[in-house]
Amino acid sequence: MELLVLDDRDVERLLSIEECMPVMEEALSALARGDGYQPLRSVVAPERAAGLMGLMPAYLGGQAPSFGVKVISVFPGNRARGIDSHQGAVLLVSPETGEALAVVDASALTGIRTAAVSALATRLLAREDAGDLALIGAGVQAAYHLDAMAAVRDLHRVRVVSRTGDTARRFADEHAARFSFPIEPAATVEEAVYGADLVVTATTATSPVLKGSWLTPGVHVNVIGGPGANEVDIDAMVNSVLFVDDRVAAENESGEYMAAVAAGAMGPEHVRATLGEVLAGMRPGRTSPDEVTLFKSLGVAVEDVAAAAYVYARACSEEVGTWVRT
Repeated sequence: MELLVLDDRDVERLLSIEECMPVMEEALSALARGDGYQPLRSVVAPERAAGLMGLMPAYLGGQAPSFGVKVISVFPGNRARGIDSHQGAVLLVSPETGEALAVVDASALTGIRTAAVSALATRLLAREDAGDLALIGAGVQAAYHLDAMAAVRDLHRVRVVSRTGDTARRFADEHAARFSFPIEPAATVEEAVYGADLVVTATTATSPVLKGSWLTPGVHVNVIGGPGANEVDIDAMVNSVLFVDDRVAAENESGEYMAAVAAGAMGPEHVRATLGEVLAGMRPGRTSPDEVTLFKSLGVAVEDVAAAAYVYARACSEEVGTWVRT
């Protein structure tokens, strides 16, 4: 038996954000229709370890079923080493026999599929005229999300803010030449979001960095911090129309959601819909221009398996990657 190994360069060659969007649309719609299965991720976080590991299995049915598991590690100290904090791989197996088909780099795959899902949420939920973007965070995900937001809305200004002003300035300088709109560093989060009609929080914050009182009526917010992150305050959660990628994941893994519930400020009824339900036409998205819409993304396993299956199919067709005999 042979196993295909695809590294980060292979993934980036085979999967753009624009190509990933319809793959994510189908995966999330299938999940909403009951044609997908994913248990809550398991997290291994030893007390003395420098990071943690998450196990995310999933199955997608339909005419071309896919079956797999993502093993993702999160090591915050990697940033000081100049590498992504998220490392790991997706293992694809045959849905007919269970034989291993491919091992796909999870760092690039996670970055692309996360941004593609945010792009879908923005396409569905943001106002058509939205174009003033605030990026909170200046790391790997912020870069992917800059491309994602530019893919679905005509941006006319971007303000970026990070924990250190130097990082925000470097981000602006690095990416400004790729776009016709200005990219400006901001001194504070409040300054970055003032008047913005699109906001992306791309941080690892465990206490809120964004206050609801700073948000402009009609804004759309993508909150992409993963399990345990807590990027926006209770006011932002309660006074927005809330959308999630998965209700069970939100109730058990979203720091923002759990904080608001623990405070007695909201409950499950506050979630208008999953993104898949909106994509499938089962529930409404934005219903008025002045609504503040908020999409809480946790990143769910069907997204990874669907993206990996797409990359695997393309790699086989275009003879990309390394085959290993097992």
